[in-house]
Amino acid sequence: MTLVNLDEEIKLTTNNRERAQMDNMADLYSIIVVLEHLEMAYIRSAITHTQYTPECRQLIAQFKTASSLLGDVVPDLEKFMKEYNLDCPAAAKRIKIGVPATVEFGDGGASNEPSGHKSAKYIAETVQSYITVMDMLKLGMGAVDEIHPHLADLMQSLNNVRSLPADFEGRAKLREWLIKLNGMRASEELAADEKRQMEFDLESNYTAFRGWLDSQ
Repeated sequence: MTLVNLDEEIKLTTNNRERAQMDNMADLYSIIVVLEHLEMAYIRSAITHTQYTPECRQLIAQFKTASSLLGDVVPDLEKFMKEYNLDCPAAAKRIKIGVPATVEFGDGGASNEPSGHKSAKYIAETVQSYITVMDMLKLGMGAVDEIHPHLADLMQSLNNVRSLPADFEGRAKLREWLIKLNGMRASEELAADEKRQMEFDLESNYTAFRGWLDSQ
């Protein structure tokens, strides 16, 4: 019968590679937990949008970096959270779309500018954002790290136009594309049919946006 020494340290890893992997998984775990607390603090108005937004962007970027270091070890966020009993639905949703809530839904458009000036500025920004992304697609650009930031800017600009109807279809379609892109690696490229579909969606949404402007 073999006796077990209860005072003996149990090694979770046997080499430097395994130790680095374990450290990266611990980092991933802590990022998800911190992001969950941040999301709940914002939902409960415990922090302002100006405090929330940069912290959320940083945590999302840190999550992507930690995930890329783990590669195939953690291929799926939901499986990782289930395996380690992580109950963080708000963090999971934020990671899935890849942008702060202030970008997805708007931040109130706080500014010292008169409301008329703000509205004109945000409309101009939205038009420019639409044109920028559509021009990128027309030029054949389709890498995730090229398209995603501009698509996020478009979403934020669109949400800053406060008089735009809440059910404007462009928001839902942009959210779908952001989620799709965020689920891909930064170096991945959209397929030709995906670029064509995104261009069609954006042109349709831009036409609807211009139609709404003309009706005002």
